[in-house]
Amino acid sequence: MPGHVVKSTGPDPDPTEFLFVSREMKMKDASKPYDGKKDVWVYNDKFHFALGKINAVEGEFIVVDAAGEMKKWKKEQVMQVNPPKYEKCEDMSNLTFLNDAAVLWNLTTRYVNKLIYTYSGLFCIAVNPYKRYPIYTDRAAKIYIGKRRNEVPPHIFAISEGAFQGMCQNHENQSMLITGESGAGKTENTKKVIAYFACVGASTKKRKPGQKETNLEDQIVQTNPMLEAFGNAKTTRNDNSSRFGKFIRIHFGPSSKLAGADIEQYLLEKARVVSQGKMERSYHIFYEMMSDQIKYIKELCILSDNIFDYHFVSQGKVTVESIDDGEDMQFCEDAFTTLEFKDQEKFDVYKITGAVMHFGQLKTKMRGREEQAEPDGEEVGMKIAKLMGIDGIDLYKNLCKPKIKVGLEFVTQGRSSDQVTYSVSAISKAMYDRNFKFLFRNCNRALETGQKRVLFIGVLDIAGFEIFEFNGFEQICINFTNEKLQQFFNHHMFVLEQEEYKREGIDWVFVDFGMDLQACIDLFERNMGLLSILEEESMFPKATDKSFEEKCITNLMGTSAAFLKPKPTKSGALAHFAIMAIMLVL
Repeated sequence: MPGHVVKSTGPDPDPTEFLFVSREMKMKDASKPYDGKKDVWVYNDKFHFALGKINAVEGEFIVVDAAGEMKKWKKEQVMQVNPPKYEKCEDMSNLTFLNDAAVLWNLTTRYVNKLIYTYSGLFCIAVNPYKRYPIYTDRAAKIYIGKRRNEVPPHIFAISEGAFQGMCQNHENQSMLITGESGAGKTENTKKVIAYFACVGASTKKRKPGQKETNLEDQIVQTNPMLEAFGNAKTTRNDNSSRFGKFIRIHFGPSSKLAGADIEQYLLEKARVVSQGKMERSYHIFYEMMSDQIKYIKELCILSDNIFDYHFVSQGKVTVESIDDGEDMQFCEDAFTTLEFKDQEKFDVYKITGAVMHFGQLKTKMRGREEQAEPDGEEVGMKIAKLMGIDGIDLYKNLCKPKIKVGLEFVTQGRSSDQVTYSVSAISKAMYDRNFKFLFRNCNRALETGQKRVLFIGVLDIAGFEIFEFNGFEQICINFTNEKLQQFFNHHMFVLEQEEYKREGIDWVFVDFGMDLQACIDLFERNMGLLSILEEESMFPKATDKSFEEKCITNLMGTSAAFLKPKPTKSGALAHFAIMAIMLVL
């Protein structure tokens, strides 16, 4: 089940094959030929780096025989090779020669031998195998409980144990940052972290025979299938991509036992609710509800048997080979029970989700020569009204002829079909967003135990950084947030650390970490920057993409090095403007 430390009816499989470098591997690596004076890495177009031998040195150039080709390289382009004893090194900060090729080779050799975790100093690097290894079982967890990091092989459990021990010994809150590009495995690792804390912090009280009440550990883990159903979707690069960020606090009591949890969410990609690319899919819940796994849902939400009856959720893929929508629907339904949602609360969540699907079919038409929309059939509106507990006539009336406040009075505004369509899309996105937030509030209600909370471990699962040829507003916000977080992280982990070196009189050449993107950050958040201009334009009823573009060019062109004129995209289309460094095309 998603999010669980894997349990089986029989004995847990042996995880050591996927955690430890075997004796046979070590012997094989040690027997590899090595010449520390001649073996080098050079760039290679096909494999990025190739292993070669120095043939001759000619002034500023080195002649290297690599991949059957003799070629001259500048000295700074040639990288040294580590001795065989460092093959499949668990912590790359221990390598004799720490260069790009050495790092990539070490990660590669470990990965092909099913060793997906590797340390790099304070960090644990995970290379996603896109398959399930038996390294998250109870048997695997016991290897790490109570152990120091250097006593056990690299694993997300070792980092989790370090955070838990740091909290217990130093009596300070701890935090874990799980970051990477979309599809790197952030959410999966977050689930394993939560499951590990639920294991090490579980109450020692045993359930009585036949006792059915769910415990806190189960509830913390069970938030995952529900939130994934409503917050995850297929993208072009990842079949199960989290389209929102979340920060989870696991609270512990005076005896370091679980005392509750709470979750904060942000940056939900609302545009996906009403629009998807050809190779993408909307949120999993729409397709899970159509799976017939839970029999009452279709009748409750007045849904047909054909997903293509609902335009909002059928613009791209409607099935995903790696996902069983029926099975996941059952996991979601079970999670509602575990998290103690009332039946009516659960039904309302499904109804609102169904109403969003129906909204995509709501049609209007223009009345004669008038600039006024009117309903083009009322069947869809009546279904939506029934699901939402409102009057269908009032729904159409407020979409086509809404009352708006002008000064101290309310006046009726006539709207065209296009304006109604925009309103329907906006309402659908807002409804889904509020429905999503309702789930979080109820999850937090279930995870509030009333027990005394002393310390917590925070786990930040941030949305993945992606760059597409076309980037929507949500993707811009995600990338901007990621970059802000990266700057914060760099400052606290590297800049302050180097300042400490300076205070202690250590001979150290100061290194600039990632400040090259500060110009982009300033472009977004400064007064009359990109976000400020967008907010201002949103206040004007007749603002358009063109007026937004013109205001951006007037205020930003020439005043920010990151704001540029666009170049034609691969498809030949010309964007409105370009932003250098993070390479977003709008």
